[in-house]
Amino acid sequence: MRTIAVVTSTNGTVDCHSPAMHPAPRALRRAVAAASIALLATAVGCAPQSDDDANAKASGSTGTTCAKGELATKTSGKLTIATDEPAYEPWFKDDKPANGKGFESAVAYAVAKQLGYDKSAVVWQSVPFNKAFAPGEKTFDFDINQVSISAERKKAVDFSSGYYDVRQAVIALKGTKAAEATSIADLKGLKLGAQVGTTSLNYIQDVVKPTREAAAYAKNDQAKSALENKQVDAIVVDLPTAFYITAAEVTDGTIVGQFENQGGTPEQFGLVLDKGSALTSCVTAAVDALRKDGTLGKLEQQWLSDAVDAPVLK
Repeated sequence: MRTIAVVTSTNGTVDCHSPAMHPAPRALRRAVAAASIALLATAVGCAPQSDDDANAKASGSTGTTCAKGELATKTSGKLTIATDEPAYEPWFKDDKPANGKGFESAVAYAVAKQLGYDKSAVVWQSVPFNKAFAPGEKTFDFDINQVSISAERKKAVDFSSGYYDVRQAVIALKGTKAAEATSIADLKGLKLGAQVGTTSLNYIQDVVKPTREAAAYAKNDQAKSALENKQVDAIVVDLPTAFYITAAEVTDGTIVGQFENQGGTPEQFGLVLDKGSALTSCVTAAVDALRKDGTLGKLEQQWLSDAVDAPVLK
Protein backbone atom coordinates (compact mmCIF):
# COMPACT_ATOMS: atom_id res chain seq x y z
CA MET A 1 0.00 0.00 0.00
CA ARG A 2 1.36 3.42 -0.91
CA THR A 3 1.60 6.21 1.63
CA ILE A 4 0.31 9.71 1.03
CA ALA A 5 2.15 12.79 2.25
CA VAL A 6 0.10 15.78 3.36
CA VAL A 7 1.62 19.14 2.53
CA THR A 8 0.25 22.55 3.34
CA SER A 9 0.95 25.16 0.71
CA THR A 10 1.71 28.78 1.40
CA ASN A 11 -1.87 29.79 0.55
CA GLY A 12 -3.31 27.44 3.16
CA THR A 13 -4.56 24.70 0.81
CA VAL A 14 -3.77 21.03 1.39
CA ASP A 15 -2.17 18.91 -1.36
CA CYS A 16 -1.91 15.13 -1.33
CA HIS A 17 1.11 13.59 -3.03
CA SER A 18 2.24 10.04 -3.69
CA PRO A 19 5.91 9.48 -2.77
CA ALA A 20 6.35 7.51 -6.00
CA MET A 21 5.24 10.47 -8.07
CA HIS A 22 7.18 13.12 -6.12
CA PRO A 23 10.11 11.76 -4.16
CA ALA A 24 10.52 14.01 -1.12
CA PRO A 25 13.96 14.90 0.14
CA ARG A 26 14.69 14.60 3.88
CA ALA A 27 14.52 18.37 4.41
CA LEU A 28 11.05 18.50 2.89
CA ARG A 29 9.84 15.65 5.07
CA ARG A 30 11.03 17.56 8.16
CA ALA A 31 9.21 20.68 6.98
CA VAL A 32 6.03 18.68 6.46
CA ALA A 33 6.25 17.27 9.98
CA ALA A 34 6.73 20.74 11.47
CA ALA A 35 3.78 22.11 9.49
CA SER A 36 1.58 19.24 10.65
CA ILE A 37 2.45 19.93 14.33
CA ALA A 38 1.64 23.63 13.83
CA LEU A 39 -1.72 22.75 12.29
CA LEU A 40 -2.53 20.45 15.20
CA ALA A 41 -1.65 23.13 17.73
CA THR A 42 -3.87 25.65 15.91
CA ALA A 43 -6.75 23.18 15.81
CA VAL A 44 -6.48 22.50 19.55
CA GLY A 45 -6.34 26.24 20.30
CA CYS A 46 -9.53 26.84 18.32
CA ALA A 47 -11.42 23.86 19.77
CA PRO A 48 -14.87 24.83 21.11
CA GLN A 49 -15.17 25.41 24.90
CA SER A 50 -17.07 22.92 26.96
CA ASP A 51 -20.38 24.09 28.40
CA ASP A 52 -18.87 23.87 31.89
CA ASP A 53 -16.04 26.25 30.97
CA ALA A 54 -18.43 28.75 29.38
CA ASN A 55 -20.81 28.64 32.32
CA ALA A 56 -17.98 29.08 34.83
CA LYS A 57 -16.86 32.27 33.12
CA ALA A 58 -20.40 33.62 32.73
CA SER A 59 -21.34 33.04 36.37
CA GLY A 60 -18.16 34.68 37.57
CA SER A 61 -18.66 37.79 35.45
CA THR A 62 -20.49 40.77 36.85
CA GLY A 63 -20.77 42.45 33.44
CA THR A 64 -23.97 44.52 33.40
CA THR A 65 -25.66 42.41 36.09
CA CYS A 66 -25.91 45.44 38.38
CA ALA A 67 -26.31 48.08 35.67
CA LYS A 68 -27.88 51.07 37.40
CA GLY A 69 -31.61 51.34 36.89
CA GLU A 70 -31.65 48.23 34.70
CA LEU A 71 -32.00 45.38 37.20
CA ALA A 72 -34.31 42.44 36.66
CA THR A 73 -36.91 43.84 39.05
CA LYS A 74 -40.50 42.68 39.51
CA THR A 75 -41.65 45.62 37.38
CA SER A 76 -39.33 46.87 34.68
CA GLY A 77 -37.91 50.28 35.52
CA LYS A 78 -39.37 50.21 39.04
CA LEU A 79 -38.04 49.04 42.42
CA THR A 80 -40.69 47.47 44.66
CA ILE A 81 -39.91 47.76 48.37
CA ALA A 82 -42.06 46.18 51.08
CA THR A 83 -42.59 46.77 54.79
CA ASP A 84 -45.24 46.02 57.40
CA GLU A 85 -48.32 48.09 58.25
CA PRO A 86 -48.36 50.05 60.44
CA ALA A 87 -44.79 51.23 59.86
CA TYR A 88 -43.43 52.02 63.33
CA GLU A 89 -41.22 54.88 64.47
CA PRO A 90 -38.31 55.50 64.62
CA TRP A 91 -37.92 53.26 61.57
CA PHE A 92 -40.58 55.20 59.64
CA LYS A 93 -42.31 58.51 60.24
CA ASP A 94 -46.07 59.12 60.43
CA ASP A 95 -46.74 55.56 59.18
CA LYS A 96 -45.76 56.68 55.66
CA PRO A 97 -42.83 54.66 54.26
CA ALA A 98 -42.84 56.68 51.02
CA ASN A 99 -42.01 60.00 52.69
CA GLY A 100 -38.32 59.18 53.12
CA LYS A 101 -38.45 59.95 56.84
CA GLY A 102 -37.37 57.53 59.56
CA PHE A 103 -34.26 55.35 59.51
CA GLU A 104 -35.51 52.47 57.36
CA SER A 105 -37.34 54.68 54.88
CA ALA A 106 -34.17 56.72 54.45
CA VAL A 107 -32.04 53.58 54.09
CA ALA A 108 -34.45 52.15 51.51
CA TYR A 109 -34.20 55.25 49.34
CA ALA A 110 -30.41 55.36 49.75
CA VAL A 111 -30.17 51.76 48.53
CA ALA A 112 -32.54 52.56 45.65
CA LYS A 113 -30.37 55.50 44.61
CA GLN A 114 -27.27 53.33 44.79
CA LEU A 115 -28.98 50.85 42.47
CA GLY A 116 -29.91 53.61 40.03
CA TYR A 117 -33.58 54.22 40.94
CA ASP A 118 -34.71 57.69 41.97
CA LYS A 119 -37.56 58.29 44.40
CA SER A 120 -40.19 58.38 41.65
CA ALA A 121 -39.20 54.85 40.56
CA VAL A 122 -39.75 53.33 44.02
CA VAL A 123 -43.04 51.54 44.68
CA TRP A 124 -43.98 50.65 48.26
CA GLN A 125 -45.92 47.54 49.17
CA SER A 126 -47.45 46.38 52.46
CA VAL A 127 -46.33 42.90 53.58
CA PRO A 128 -46.87 41.48 57.11
CA PHE A 129 -43.66 40.96 59.10
CA ASN A 130 -43.80 37.14 59.27
CA LYS A 131 -44.78 36.78 55.62
CA ALA A 132 -41.70 38.71 54.49
CA PHE A 133 -39.34 35.86 55.33
CA ALA A 134 -41.74 32.92 54.98
CA PRO A 135 -41.01 30.36 52.22
CA GLY A 136 -42.41 31.12 48.77
CA GLU A 137 -41.99 33.58 45.93
CA LYS A 138 -42.12 37.22 46.91
CA THR A 139 -44.05 40.07 45.30
CA PHE A 140 -41.36 42.61 46.22
CA ASP A 141 -37.76 43.21 45.15
CA PHE A 142 -36.67 43.60 48.77
CA ASP A 143 -38.31 44.04 52.16
CA ILE A 144 -37.07 46.35 54.93
CA ASN A 145 -38.74 45.79 58.29
CA GLN A 146 -36.29 45.20 61.16
CA VAL A 147 -35.79 41.59 60.08
CA SER A 148 -32.78 40.06 61.81
CA ILE A 149 -30.49 37.91 59.69
CA SER A 150 -30.42 34.30 60.90
CA ALA A 151 -29.34 30.92 59.57
CA GLU A 152 -32.88 29.60 59.98
CA ARG A 153 -34.43 32.41 57.93
CA LYS A 154 -31.76 32.04 55.26
CA LYS A 155 -33.24 28.64 54.45
CA ALA A 156 -36.30 30.38 53.01
CA VAL A 157 -35.05 33.77 51.79
CA ASP A 158 -31.93 35.71 50.85
CA PHE A 159 -30.55 38.59 52.92
CA SER A 160 -28.39 41.53 52.01
CA SER A 161 -25.48 42.31 54.27
CA GLY A 162 -26.56 43.98 57.51
CA TYR A 163 -27.59 47.64 57.45
CA TYR A 164 -27.95 48.03 61.23
CA ASP A 165 -26.35 46.41 64.28
CA VAL A 166 -29.03 45.97 66.93
CA ARG A 167 -29.53 44.88 70.51
CA GLN A 168 -32.70 43.75 72.24
CA ALA A 169 -34.06 45.62 75.27
CA VAL A 170 -36.58 45.10 78.08
CA ILE A 171 -39.38 47.59 78.87
CA ALA A 172 -41.36 47.59 82.11
CA LEU A 173 -43.71 50.01 83.84
CA LYS A 174 -42.09 52.37 86.32
CA GLY A 175 -42.41 51.39 89.97
CA THR A 176 -42.93 47.67 89.28
CA LYS A 177 -40.78 44.74 90.33
CA ALA A 178 -39.79 44.19 86.70
CA ALA A 179 -38.45 47.76 86.48
CA GLU A 180 -36.00 46.97 89.26
CA ALA A 181 -34.39 44.03 87.45
CA THR A 182 -30.64 44.36 86.97
CA SER A 183 -29.80 40.91 85.63
CA ILE A 184 -31.19 38.11 83.48
CA ALA A 185 -31.78 36.10 86.64
CA ASP A 186 -34.15 38.84 87.88
CA LEU A 187 -36.29 38.35 84.76
CA LYS A 188 -36.74 34.58 85.01
CA GLY A 189 -39.83 34.64 87.25
CA LEU A 190 -41.60 37.37 85.28
CA LYS A 191 -44.30 37.17 82.64
CA LEU A 192 -42.61 38.48 79.49
CA GLY A 193 -44.04 39.24 76.05
CA ALA A 194 -42.86 40.02 72.52
CA GLN A 195 -44.01 40.01 68.91
CA VAL A 196 -44.24 36.53 67.39
CA GLY A 197 -41.52 35.49 64.94
CA THR A 198 -39.05 38.09 66.22
CA THR A 199 -35.56 37.91 67.67
CA SER A 200 -37.09 39.61 70.72
CA LEU A 201 -39.17 36.51 71.42
CA ASN A 202 -36.15 34.31 70.78
CA TYR A 203 -34.18 36.21 73.43
CA ILE A 204 -36.92 35.57 75.97
CA GLN A 205 -37.00 31.86 75.19
CA ASP A 206 -33.30 31.21 74.62
CA VAL A 207 -31.52 33.74 76.83
CA VAL A 208 -33.86 34.52 79.74
CA LYS A 209 -35.52 31.08 79.76
CA PRO A 210 -38.31 32.26 82.08
CA THR A 211 -40.20 29.91 84.37
CA ARG A 212 -43.47 31.23 82.94
CA GLU A 213 -44.38 30.83 79.28
CA ALA A 214 -43.75 33.94 77.21
CA ALA A 215 -46.70 35.74 75.62
CA ALA A 216 -46.46 36.09 71.83
CA TYR A 217 -48.34 38.84 70.00
CA ALA A 218 -49.04 39.40 66.30
CA LYS A 219 -48.01 43.07 66.52
CA ASN A 220 -45.85 45.22 68.77
CA ASP A 221 -48.94 47.37 69.43
CA GLN A 222 -50.60 44.38 71.08
CA ALA A 223 -47.52 43.74 73.21
CA LYS A 224 -47.49 47.39 74.31
CA SER A 225 -51.19 47.22 75.22
CA ALA A 226 -50.57 44.05 77.24
CA LEU A 227 -47.85 45.87 79.18
CA GLU A 228 -50.03 48.91 79.83
CA ASN A 229 -52.88 46.65 80.99
CA LYS A 230 -50.44 44.73 83.20
CA GLN A 231 -51.13 41.45 81.43
CA VAL A 232 -47.37 41.02 81.22
CA ASP A 233 -44.63 42.29 83.51
CA ALA A 234 -42.31 43.39 80.72
CA ILE A 235 -41.89 43.24 76.96
CA VAL A 236 -38.82 42.81 74.77
CA VAL A 237 -38.19 44.91 71.63
CA ASP A 238 -35.12 46.21 69.80
CA LEU A 239 -33.35 49.07 71.57
CA PRO A 240 -34.28 51.99 69.26
CA THR A 241 -37.93 50.93 69.39
CA ALA A 242 -37.69 50.73 73.18
CA PHE A 243 -36.51 54.34 73.38
CA TYR A 244 -39.34 55.49 71.13
CA ILE A 245 -42.02 53.51 73.03
CA THR A 246 -40.96 54.87 76.42
CA ALA A 247 -40.65 58.43 75.10
CA ALA A 248 -43.80 58.74 73.01
CA GLU A 249 -46.22 55.85 73.56
CA VAL A 250 -45.93 54.25 77.00
CA THR A 251 -44.76 57.29 78.91
CA ASP A 252 -44.89 55.52 82.28
CA GLY A 253 -42.64 52.83 80.85
CA THR A 254 -38.89 52.54 81.39
CA ILE A 255 -36.04 50.70 79.72
CA VAL A 256 -34.88 48.08 82.21
CA GLY A 257 -31.78 47.24 80.20
CA GLN A 258 -30.42 45.64 77.06
CA PHE A 259 -29.08 42.18 76.30
CA GLU A 260 -25.56 41.49 75.14
CA ASN A 261 -25.28 40.05 71.66
CA GLN A 262 -25.13 36.28 71.72
CA GLY A 263 -21.93 34.83 70.26
CA GLY A 264 -19.23 36.84 68.53
CA THR A 265 -21.37 38.15 65.67
CA PRO A 266 -23.68 41.11 66.37
CA GLU A 267 -27.33 40.79 65.51
CA GLN A 268 -28.03 42.70 62.31
CA PHE A 269 -31.06 43.75 60.33
CA GLY A 270 -30.87 42.83 56.64
CA LEU A 271 -32.93 43.47 53.53
CA VAL A 272 -35.02 40.42 52.61
CA LEU A 273 -35.10 39.06 49.04
CA ASP A 274 -36.44 36.01 47.22
CA LYS A 275 -34.42 32.87 47.80
CA GLY A 276 -31.83 32.78 45.01
CA SER A 277 -32.77 36.27 43.80
CA ALA A 278 -30.65 37.67 40.97
CA LEU A 279 -30.74 40.99 42.88
CA THR A 280 -29.12 39.75 46.10
CA SER A 281 -25.51 40.48 45.12
CA CYS A 282 -26.45 43.90 43.72
CA VAL A 283 -28.43 44.91 46.81
CA THR A 284 -25.66 43.64 49.09
CA ALA A 285 -23.09 45.66 47.14
CA ALA A 286 -25.30 48.73 47.53
CA VAL A 287 -25.59 48.26 51.32
CA ASP A 288 -21.83 47.67 51.61
CA ALA A 289 -21.12 50.86 49.65
CA LEU A 290 -23.44 52.88 51.93
CA ARG A 291 -21.72 51.50 55.02
CA LYS A 292 -18.26 52.20 53.57
CA ASP A 293 -18.98 55.81 52.55
CA GLY A 294 -20.56 56.61 55.94
CA THR A 295 -24.14 57.03 54.71
CA LEU A 296 -25.57 54.38 57.05
CA GLY A 297 -23.77 55.93 60.02
CA LYS A 298 -25.13 59.38 59.18
CA LEU A 299 -28.69 58.08 58.81
CA GLU A 300 -28.40 56.20 62.09
CA GLN A 301 -27.24 59.35 63.85
CA GLN A 302 -30.04 61.38 62.26
CA TRP A 303 -32.95 59.05 63.00
CA LEU A 304 -31.80 56.84 65.90
CA SER A 305 -29.82 59.32 67.97
CA ASP A 306 -32.08 58.73 70.99
CA ALA A 307 -31.01 55.09 71.12
CA VAL A 308 -28.15 55.72 73.49
CA ASP A 309 -26.62 53.29 75.96
CA ALA A 310 -28.85 51.38 78.33
CA PRO A 311 -27.77 49.13 81.23
CA VAL A 312 -26.58 45.70 80.08
CA LEU A 313 -28.40 42.75 81.61
CA LYS A 314 -26.08 39.83 82.37
